[in-house]
Amino acid sequence: MSSKAYVVPLDPKNPGQTATANVNPATLWSTIPPAQKPAKVGTSHLFYGVSGGTDVTALVSLGDAFETKKGGTRREIVRKAVGSGVKSIKALGDGISEAIIDTSTDPHAAAVAAHLALYDFTLKTSPPSPFDPRKKEPAPEKPKLSPTATSADWDRGVVYATAQNLARTLAELPANILTPTSFTERAREAFEGVANVEIIVHDEAWAAEKGMRTFLSVTKGTDEPAKFLEIRYKGSPNANDRPLALVGKGITFDSGGISLKPSAGMKAMRADMGGAAAVVASTLAIAQLKLPINVVTLTPLCENLPGPSANKPGDVIYAMNGKSVEIDNTDAEGRLILADALHYASTRFNAHTVIDVATLTGAMMIAVGECYTGVFSTSDELWQKLHAAGESEYDRFWRMPLDEDYGPQIHSSNADLCNTGGRSAGSCTAALFLKAFVDGIEPKEGEDQPSVQWAHLDIAGAMEYTRSLPYQEKGMTGRPVRALVEYARRLSE
Repeated sequence: MSSKAYVVPLDPKNPGQTATANVNPATLWSTIPPAQKPAKVGTSHLFYGVSGGTDVTALVSLGDAFETKKGGTRREIVRKAVGSGVKSIKALGDGISEAIIDTSTDPHAAAVAAHLALYDFTLKTSPPSPFDPRKKEPAPEKPKLSPTATSADWDRGVVYATAQNLARTLAELPANILTPTSFTERAREAFEGVANVEIIVHDEAWAAEKGMRTFLSVTKGTDEPAKFLEIRYKGSPNANDRPLALVGKGITFDSGGISLKPSAGMKAMRADMGGAAAVVASTLAIAQLKLPINVVTLTPLCENLPGPSANKPGDVIYAMNGKSVEIDNTDAEGRLILADALHYASTRFNAHTVIDVATLTGAMMIAVGECYTGVFSTSDELWQKLHAAGESEYDRFWRMPLDEDYGPQIHSSNADLCNTGGRSAGSCTAALFLKAFVDGIEPKEGEDQPSVQWAHLDIAGAMEYTRSLPYQEKGMTGRPVRALVEYARRLSE
């Protein structure tokens, strides 16, 4: 027998303010003994048969200070409460056919939390996994998520969360299943039927013709063909409007190359394409929301393995923009593939803004851990917009120094640039390296302002949660999809 479940966030200080069909939250709250009414956000109480039959109600605390909270902090409390409630329902198993989410506090936040909390990645075969690439058996259906009241805010939240879940899936899939080629195939499948989108998959011959030598150098150690995925979304009424360019690092597996990584934890490097996953998923959400802007999304995709032809420490490569690059460490390969992609993005499309996303440096994990994405930007205006979007979605950013004083660490070699600058300020030198390949970020002669705003987002720490959160389990996060989509939505307004 299937049952319905109700997830009702409730302010303990004002339980009568919440009203949900078939459920009287204030009455239920009054039945809980005082000792069992902790004010902690996300504390769930389950009630059975309240609205008749086998239905279940999850009453979830919004905390004792909810009424005083504003803006992004208030929205995050709603996400935590709804996520906790959905998790408690999910734990009941297959008997729940539909979870009805009370949206009276914040429909968008409720939709995001419910859909993120319901997601689980697994490749176990019993019960059948929805992520099994063989697709031999239909996976068991999860509870349908429905709002107590339909709204554009709820619908938008569903798009945000579904896009983030796509990025989570891409990052979780093992490297033998998600190759550069299959990444592009999954991208085509995800965008099927979405209007105003063109998908172009370039091969190694095209990249060679363009002079993308630093990108192609990384793929020399593997037999897996590299790809360069290009997605163009034309949502602006004026097709000639300058686009937003999103660039994502797409290393589908990173062994470190000749500079081999330690074996412990190396399997997490299946997610070294987290930047590519994030920008592709963000573009999908932007297109599904029909935002009136133009976007071009670029992801260089390849593996970094120590084959007989692989890059060697000391090799010098000439990048697409003509600069010579010494490879000091083959495990600093992300900046090599991004170098050519950033030059292509900033010279080919007349973009007004270029944002790259990459699991780039272990130093960023040390600096900010899992809580923030590190941001390096040439533009105060762009930083402020990203920061505001991140705070709204609680997909937060922290600005890092992009300073030429770090330059000697990567300029003192036999080439124009060295791909590492040593242990000190590793994230800062990596960002400074990338800056050298973005065209238009310095004012041209006779002009006061640069023609391009640029930001580099280092998600090395934010790519994975090592602990369970109220609306996300442990595992690959799919960040910063929601923040990027929110940034684009505000940009379109």
